[in-house]
Amino acid sequence: MAESMQGLHRSHRCTEVSNKNIGETVTVMGWVQKKRNLGSLIFVDLRDRSGLLQLVFDDNDKEVFEKAGKLRNEFVIAAVGTVNKRAGSVNESMETGDIEINVTSLRILSESETPPIPVDDDANTKDELRLKYRYLDLRKPHLQKNLKLRSDVTTFVRKFMANEGFLEIETPILNRSTPEGARDYLVPSRVHPGTFYALPQSPQVLKQLLMCSGCDRYFQVAKCFRDEDLRADRQPEFTQLDMELSFVDVDDILDVNERMLQALWKEVLGVDVTLPLPRMTWQEAMDRYGSDKPDTRFGMELINVTDVVKDCGFGVFSGAVANGGTVRGLNAKGQGEMARKKIDALVEFVKTYGAKGLAYIAMHEDGTIKSSFAKFMTEEEMNNLIAAMGGEPGDLLLFAADKNKVVWDSLGALRLELAKQMDIIPEGKWNFLWITEFPQFEWSDEQGRFLAMHHPFTMPMEEDIQYLISDPGRVRAKAYDIVLNGTELGGGSVRIHQADVQAKMFEALGFTPEQANEKFGFLLTAFKYGVPPHAGLAYGLDRLVMHMAGEDNIREVIAFPKVKDASCLMTDAPNVVDDVQLQELQIKLDLKEKEQ
Repeated sequence: MAESMQGLHRSHRCTEVSNKNIGETVTVMGWVQKKRNLGSLIFVDLRDRSGLLQLVFDDNDKEVFEKAGKLRNEFVIAAVGTVNKRAGSVNESMETGDIEINVTSLRILSESETPPIPVDDDANTKDELRLKYRYLDLRKPHLQKNLKLRSDVTTFVRKFMANEGFLEIETPILNRSTPEGARDYLVPSRVHPGTFYALPQSPQVLKQLLMCSGCDRYFQVAKCFRDEDLRADRQPEFTQLDMELSFVDVDDILDVNERMLQALWKEVLGVDVTLPLPRMTWQEAMDRYGSDKPDTRFGMELINVTDVVKDCGFGVFSGAVANGGTVRGLNAKGQGEMARKKIDALVEFVKTYGAKGLAYIAMHEDGTIKSSFAKFMTEEEMNNLIAAMGGEPGDLLLFAADKNKVVWDSLGALRLELAKQMDIIPEGKWNFLWITEFPQFEWSDEQGRFLAMHHPFTMPMEEDIQYLISDPGRVRAKAYDIVLNGTELGGGSVRIHQADVQAKMFEALGFTPEQANEKFGFLLTAFKYGVPPHAGLAYGLDRLVMHMAGEDNIREVIAFPKVKDASCLMTDAPNVVDDVQLQELQIKLDLKEKEQ
């Protein structure tokens, strides 16, 4: 039977007890991690948020000893006892491994059935079970550590931003749906039948309005929602470290964020980050790495051989160039002896990124060469191509030929895949990088028009404003992303604050003035009354903490995450609601039957 807390007060968390407390009487509380009964002695590892502490019960106190014999894993207990130096050998794996508590009083605060999953970092439990019993999963030390790290990050950032003159301001969760973004989560209104709120994909427009309001520097730990397909670093609801600043340009934004990252890594991880952080334009990043979030911890960069092969006898190469595409390659050093089966697997790999195939030259150590296209090339053409690739005996040269986007996407992904296979990505490095000067627009074949690569309020580079209408594909944006080890941690841009530039932007996107006013009228109206130059940036907090914690999936740093179909296995959300609730909302369901 569970006992009460009456009269008891915890004096220490488990790892707050140390050899400095030897001889003192302490009161500790937590969960039974493990029990070992040695006959006349019972040892219990007590666990709380801070870690583990060994309790000792001896049979001199029959009542306490008998009660200790009833303990099972995950029982919740309170123990009062004296801190002693550990009688046996020191346990180096425990922070409190040199001490133990000789218990004189024990209360069983709550009993536990046998848990459906082991509460152990070493347990290999299926993700479905871990998430179904997430409240048990979260008891594991590494997840407790991750949640504390997340708390430490937000606490530090709040202090840093306050010292930099930012105001923390909350923006509404219920807002209107805005176009030009991902799919919204919609919330029906009972008071206004037939209308809907949208949960925010980001506080973008609202934080710009705060700049119009004279708040000067805004900051928020903001909940955001996007109804899109999930992956390892994406969830339907996520958290942003969001900011907006007035009277600034690109260098001002990058400066305050570099100093924040440097201070954060030092404070939380004890890691020194050297400033200024390197910068690279979007064009350079794509040309060198095939990615706008390149992992610069290793080399193996893309090599453009378009000019070398544009007139060669291999039609795949020359044809791609003739159609306005490019030919680029990777030199996988030391992989010239790779088995044909593995090369074929790489060919299939790049097809998932839109490539039609992958051409190769395998340069064996004995000087022989095997190639998928050598018979179409002259000896001189092959020699020129190998020279352009820096090819040497033992190298594997891989090529893609197509439109730029396909070549970049496929070789950029292949570069990362090869690096993993070759084990050439160094551990323990923190390679931060700013990517700047993104394209202002990207063409949509589906919609037959240009779309904003970021959003319609991103400021173009001043020298490119003249091309907004005549040549939109040429326009670069005053946009920037912060990248770490091949992952985008956050991004932002300088915003348009001039009415004439904003009008040209809408025109380039195919909006009539009436359409622009219908979609963004409240913002455009605010801009009539004196708007300061402003810019902002937002980090994905979940992704940031994931990297700081050394995890591969953001679920490991979120208390209650969703699975890939955006459902919660623990609460069984989303779920049906009562007909009465639907009637109040004047909603009638017309569900399509699921295929068997």
